[in-house]
Amino acid sequence: MIAAMALFSVEDAFVKGATDTLPVGQVLILFGLGGALAFALMARLSGERLVTRDVASRPMRIRVVFEIVGRLFYVLALALIPLSAATVILQATPIVVVATAALLFREKVGWRRWIAIATGMGGVLVILRPGTEGFSMLSILAVIGMLGFAGRDLASRAAPLSLGTAVLGFYGFLAIVAAGAIFSIWDGAGLVRPGLWAWAFVAGAVASGVLAYSCLMKAMRTGDVSAVTPFRYVRLLFGLALGVGLFGETIDFWTWIGSGMILLSGLFVMWRTRPQKRMPPQPQGPA
Repeated sequence: MIAAMALFSVEDAFVKGATDTLPVGQVLILFGLGGALAFALMARLSGERLVTRDVASRPMRIRVVFEIVGRLFYVLALALIPLSAATVILQATPIVVVATAALLFREKVGWRRWIAIATGMGGVLVILRPGTEGFSMLSILAVIGMLGFAGRDLASRAAPLSLGTAVLGFYGFLAIVAAGAIFSIWDGAGLVRPGLWAWAFVAGAVASGVLAYSCLMKAMRTGDVSAVTPFRYVRLLFGLALGVGLFGETIDFWTWIGSGMILLSGLFVMWRTRPQKRMPPQPQGPA
């Protein structure tokens, strides 16, 4: 999960760079096609079939819808608001995932973690500051994207176990192509011939995105969701560092406060989810 978050932050930086010279819809289409091709090759090498009955299962259909929503609105957020701001808002994803996992998958979440979840959500509100001059309606794009990603992660958890990471990745990136096509039709911006730097940004986004996606799917399908999800908070550190270091963004006081609330609540949830099971007694051998 930590590796996935680092790579997703790098992917965000490449995507933001690509949207400087290419329409958002075209970036999504190129990015999705590159990722789908990569996962199709991975599936072929591992002997996985891309077309099976399980691909059309209800969790997979739900997953595609959430993938389209998450990718489309988050890329729009990356194009229109600072990378650091989009990354911070995205940190509400673990809160939604843990809370929903407790309700849908009956994973045990005690009252202390519920308080931590509420604290983390409060941190997001501190960053957004609704009703004040510091609030931007464009931030809602990142919020909608966050909800889409949370739904995608939970649907991945419910997806048939017969579907491997390569198959999930292939259809996930096809959903990104669909999101780009839908937005391109709605936006009417048309297609632009990519320059050398645009191709480099897209290629970098595909490479980092494929690796990140593989790590994420492995993490979400192994162990309890509430155990691996708190590690998503490390994306906060990577995103802030890239936003400040690469794009020269500044982070105000309230963003630091809200980020601290999110990080501390995430660390507390992670601490409360540590393994509690005791090892069974081991037979004593000769000294």
